[in-house]
Amino acid sequence: MDIGYLLPTRDQSAAGEHDLGRLVARARRAEELGLDSVWAGDSPVTRPRADPLLLLAAVAAATERVAVGTAVLLPALRHPILLAHQLATLDRLSDGRLIAGMGAGYPMPATEAQFAAVGVGFARRGARLEEAIEVMRRLWSGEAVSHRGEHFAFEDVRIAPPPSRPGGPPVWLAGGGPALARVARLADGWLPYPPEAAAYAAERTAIEADAVRPVTPALYATLCVDDDPEKAHHRMRSSIERYYNAPLEFVASVQAMFAGTPRDAARWLDGYVAAGARHLVIRLATDDHDTGLEEFADRVLPLVHKENDR
Repeated sequence: MDIGYLLPTRDQSAAGEHDLGRLVARARRAEELGLDSVWAGDSPVTRPRADPLLLLAAVAAATERVAVGTAVLLPALRHPILLAHQLATLDRLSDGRLIAGMGAGYPMPATEAQFAAVGVGFARRGARLEEAIEVMRRLWSGEAVSHRGEHFAFEDVRIAPPPSRPGGPPVWLAGGGPALARVARLADGWLPYPPEAAAYAAERTAIEADAVRPVTPALYATLCVDDDPEKAHHRMRSSIERYYNAPLEFVASVQAMFAGTPRDAARWLDGYVAAGARHLVIRLATDDHDTGLEEFADRVLPLVHKENDR
């Protein structure tokens, strides 16, 4: 099992801080602390933050071992030729450590406004995502590609350099419910955030029944830890409501979140491990991300590994 760390790009931007070097330093520290992957989110308009691909290029240059991933990228906002080129270059820079986490975009007014701002129809974002994945995988072959689809059309296009790995980086897809069929058809990995481990187990089973290729079951989870559970809950509310500009109760109803002691947090994560999760991507809800990363690595990470090794 692997455990990764989500760089706090949105938290830093929301606080009016724009020192990207601090994010790269946290990625290096995550590697030193024994984490397996470092991730960056994508939302140029709805929740503005540093561009994930440019940031992860710097992270790839500053690290040696950790996987670098997008959690998650929104391909429907971009043309697949340009995105395939960027991802192939990033895979080269990272020596094949890239995980291309992707999603269609959560249906809410702010997300619709983001698509409108860049001139992309929101209603067809799912179909646009699927076509983009097909196009990018063909372009990653290094061969000349011609394509005529519902959303994109071009003739005799070749990108260079090709990705470090034949076939390109693994594509992990977010989503549950109706999106599970897309995961089973197209994905190399699954990166959802269901609020209950039982729901995770049921959806993972559904994917495995229909998958056309091996799918790595992952989890995107938010933690806030403190020896005082009440303080942890208070910090979780403050962090999440600042991040999403929405009530904690609503966000927690759709996302995997836990606030409490380090030991209880490890037990909560272990519920998802028992449900089949094999790569945990952890977002920390905290006001001090440097201290939060150290505390997670020191007080939660060893317990999760201990629980998983039983």
